[in-house]
Amino acid sequence: MPIQTLDLDKLGDEDGNKYEKIVIVSKRARQIAAQEKLELDERLKYFEGFEDEDEFTFNEEQEQISKSFEKLPHATQRAVNEMKAGKTTYRYPETDL
Repeated sequence: MPIQTLDLDKLGDEDGNKYEKIVIVSKRARQIAAQEKLELDERLKYFEGFEDEDEFTFNEEQEQISKSFEKLPHATQRAVNEMKAGKTTYRYPETDL
């Protein structure tokens, strides 16, 4: 997949700070990646207790599950797409002065 440039001015709202947009997208990408990892671990947890019985079948099933996750778009790309579509919400933390 070739590298594509990203116009930060067209990402999300028009009047926002570019650097804030980058931080928001990166945090969202980390959330997506963590969620994927939890889901993958949960699906592979089923295979933990088995020993040598039908090991080939289980390895094949584990490989299929892993490959299905590898086919998903990268978390960063999905975060950028969410931001472009306006599906990303963010808020500033409350500050006590």
